[in-house]
Amino acid sequence: MSQQKPVTRDPIGRTARAAARRLAPDHGPELEAQVEAALYARSANQYLDPIALGSLIVSVATLAWTVYNDVRDKSPKPSREAITERVRAGLSTDDPSPADLDKIIDAVVEEITEDTEGNR
Repeated sequence: MSQQKPVTRDPIGRTARAAARRLAPDHGPELEAQVEAALYARSANQYLDPIALGSLIVSVATLAWTVYNDVRDKSPKPSREAITERVRAGLSTDDPSPADLDKIIDAVVEEITEDTEGNR
């Protein structure tokens, strides 16, 4: 039997949820619920407060997957650094602090690379 992981339909949701679980110890257990609300609002095309941390994580996950797919077209196995650099360049937000934003980006990019490299 093949050891390949099943492909899910929503890599953005999977990545955002995993990043929220990773960041919850620093930002509180409600972070996972905020991400779920942001994902729901995204799927239902509803407006949700763009400053909410959950929305930010979903936005970062969306951008990171777009960047990953663009970079992968040029290199079959893009580095975390290449993805992270392009995600940081593509974001313009004053909230949260740069250190917190770096943690979010790092968590999201790590989740994507682990997911795509089959390390789960």
